[in-house]
Amino acid sequence: MFSKLRDKLKNWTQGLIKKAIVEEVEKVAKKEKAEKPAKEKKESIKKENKKKFKEETQEEVKEEIKPIEEHEYVEPKQKIFDKKEREVSEKILEDIKIEEEKKKGFFKKIFSGINKIKISEEEFEKYFEDLEYLLLENNVALEVSEKIIQELKEKIVGKEFSKKEIEEKIKTSLKEIIEEILIEPFDLIKKIRQKAEPLANSSGSQNKQKNTPFVILFCGINGGGKTTTIAKLANKLKKQEISCIMAAADTFRAAAIDQLKKHGENLQIKVISHEYGTDPASVGFDAIKYAKKNKIKCVLIDTAGRIHTSKNLMIEIEKIKRVCNPDLKLFIGESITGNDAVDQVKSFDDAINLDGIILSKADIDEKGGTALSVGYITKKPILYLGTGQEYDKLEKFDKKKFIESLGL
Repeated sequence: MFSKLRDKLKNWTQGLIKKAIVEEVEKVAKKEKAEKPAKEKKESIKKENKKKFKEETQEEVKEEIKPIEEHEYVEPKQKIFDKKEREVSEKILEDIKIEEEKKKGFFKKIFSGINKIKISEEEFEKYFEDLEYLLLENNVALEVSEKIIQELKEKIVGKEFSKKEIEEKIKTSLKEIIEEILIEPFDLIKKIRQKAEPLANSSGSQNKQKNTPFVILFCGINGGGKTTTIAKLANKLKKQEISCIMAAADTFRAAAIDQLKKHGENLQIKVISHEYGTDPASVGFDAIKYAKKNKIKCVLIDTAGRIHTSKNLMIEIEKIKRVCNPDLKLFIGESITGNDAVDQVKSFDDAINLDGIILSKADIDEKGGTALSVGYITKKPILYLGTGQEYDKLEKFDKKKFIESLGL
């Protein structure tokens, strides 16, 4: 997920850093140019002093040389420099050292002086469109993109960072923003157990409420992997030793009933169904009734895939919700549909007030923005990700793991 965004975001960050450094280089270069005449004059005076000192020293050495007789050794008189002369000598050595430093190169000298860079608001605005495009390209909804960019701007604009830490700071900031956007998912298995466990040991004298199974109503459009995902969840419950049945409440499409029955046979889990065209709410009602009688802990109700823009179909699912009174209403959509999934989930949320989201086909989603978008728009948690066709390919959504997959 987000592999393309990760690479492009790195390029965007480097561009932002490069621009800030170039601006700093231009400032230093401009300063160097302004100070050049004064420096040249100073250098000229230094050269004059150096030449004069060298000539005076040579003259003094000549005066000290005396003729000697043959075979006579005379120890040469040592020149004793006074304090002023020593200071001049040390100054010459210092000037030589400075000249050597200059040989290292103008730009190296400039860059070594830039320890901190500051990204201005104007500079951030120049790259604003690029970042927004990167996010939109990766299925992040416009509303979410704007939030991410605004919060990133508040975290980095006008603040000083070292060249080494600026890229890490941007990545850390994005990570913090995404953590805030995604709602922490609840433990579905634990939720089911809390209500269903008393059911296993219930007796006729106990409260009627304790004899009620945990009911989950699923919704989504056709082709979103809804029926297969319900079968995956049924398999997960079975492995957790939580008994369940599936209700084929998609009575508008005969193939949907057959599909769910096939999954039931494969998993050895009972499917409650009626004839094609019957009232879907009655199928859910009968499934709950059967579960109560047989002390089955959980009922999974499949509903017809419906176009979210169809008013009549949305009214129908409201009726199913009203009749079955589910404990949870979950939306199942494809992670690869991008902004379409956002429109879908908003419509279903308005109709039945969703409690959570499951995204299918996450294994072929290279972008990952849909998870961010549906989570932010609905303020509802993502519970699972479908990661393949097999029944065990239903992965619990983990915020930390998801963010790590973004490379942040």
